[in-house]
Amino acid sequence: MVSSLNIIEVARVTPSNSDSSESLTLPLTFFDLQWYKLHTVKRVIFYRLTHATRPFFDSVIVPKLKTSLSSSLSHYLPLAGKLVWEQVDPKPNIVYSPNDAVSFTVAESNADLSRLSGNTPFFSTELYPLVPELRVSEDSASAVSFQVTLFPNQGFCIGLNAHHAVLDGKTTTTFLKSWAHTCKEEHTSLPLDLTPVYDRTVIKSPTDLDREVLNVWHSLGKKFSGGKEPENPKSLKLLPSPEIDPDVVRYTFSLTREDIQNLRERLKRESSVSSSSKQLRLSTFVIVFSYAWTALIKARGGDLDRPVGYGFAVDCRSLMDPPVPSTYFGNCISACFKIPTKAETFVREQGFLAAARLVSDSVEALDESVAWKIPELLEAFATIPPGAQLLSVSGSTRFGVYRLDFGWGRPEKVVVVSIDQSDSISLAENRDGNGGVEVGFSLKKHEMDALIDLLHNGLNV
Repeated sequence: MVSSLNIIEVARVTPSNSDSSESLTLPLTFFDLQWYKLHTVKRVIFYRLTHATRPFFDSVIVPKLKTSLSSSLSHYLPLAGKLVWEQVDPKPNIVYSPNDAVSFTVAESNADLSRLSGNTPFFSTELYPLVPELRVSEDSASAVSFQVTLFPNQGFCIGLNAHHAVLDGKTTTTFLKSWAHTCKEEHTSLPLDLTPVYDRTVIKSPTDLDREVLNVWHSLGKKFSGGKEPENPKSLKLLPSPEIDPDVVRYTFSLTREDIQNLRERLKRESSVSSSSKQLRLSTFVIVFSYAWTALIKARGGDLDRPVGYGFAVDCRSLMDPPVPSTYFGNCISACFKIPTKAETFVREQGFLAAARLVSDSVEALDESVAWKIPELLEAFATIPPGAQLLSVSGSTRFGVYRLDFGWGRPEKVVVVSIDQSDSISLAENRDGNGGVEVGFSLKKHEMDALIDLLHNGLNV
């Protein structure tokens, strides 16, 4: 049966203190500016609730979510504001004005929640009706939008669409935790670890990185338009995203703590008999990311001379000197990006070890300087060789997304929808909280079939 979606309401939710005359302007930093032309980040959080009938949804779930969202926004005013770039300003700002609001869509679906939140493959296009649109134009862009969708007698989901120039994954998750806390606990104050820090002076750089990042974007704009100057150099329109192929499917692969430890021991064994004496940094991230990268290269098959590489976000809050507060609002991430070799290296017997060496070295080398490299990282992304296979990652096992309890229990599944728009995986801690990891994949069906076999068989080596 083809699923359908019924839009019940599209509401505006204002911060609970919106009667005040308070306004707020936050300038973007170089951390934010690297994202201002790139696709938005889309997530869906599924909740199992078999007594979620339409009357219960209308009278309990939706009103509680709206009221608690309004209260949470009073601490996170920029999320109700807009991204704007006035002609007189050297860079964009996030501007909140009284009576600004977020878009809050209420919908009902006849889809099978168990399938969409399960661990068997399904078509990626089935997730898109559950994610709200985010308004982006030449002149302004919304920061975030939300949608809550009922699956009668199954549960509901919360979909969100966030502008990456406004907030990174850490800030997004901190806001969601504050919303969940307010919804579940009611009438309690927001804990300090969920209260945002807006002080932009904590972000320091040795040079004018804001200008350098904008200069790179200007050069890229000329390159994408065949060498012509962009008509509106201050346009906030995003770069076009590729259409999602209807043959693309989603799959979540779960690794237990024991699986990860077995992979760690395998790498130690292989490393001990290799020619290199360098110690590997076998963190959970290095192991899981390297395992996924190797399997994806093998699943693609094809030309083994093709360039392959990887990129992953680096949270700079703790790397900066002095450190940036963990609740800093906005982006505070850079990236590690490498195209080190060809696919042939990783389809060999010790391909997993080769991948782990590269990723381990990249992680080991991280320090504050990764933040200053953002302009050259942007330039590098624009020069990826044709036909290259580049893996990136969204999410983190440190975000604690399965602790997002709004009062109806922990999520059944958290999905990063936007990995469809690039060669990307998503990472999250396992729902059971026992030290495992969930890896989300999005691939064409024939590649996914091969990948699933590789992932499971690789655990038995």
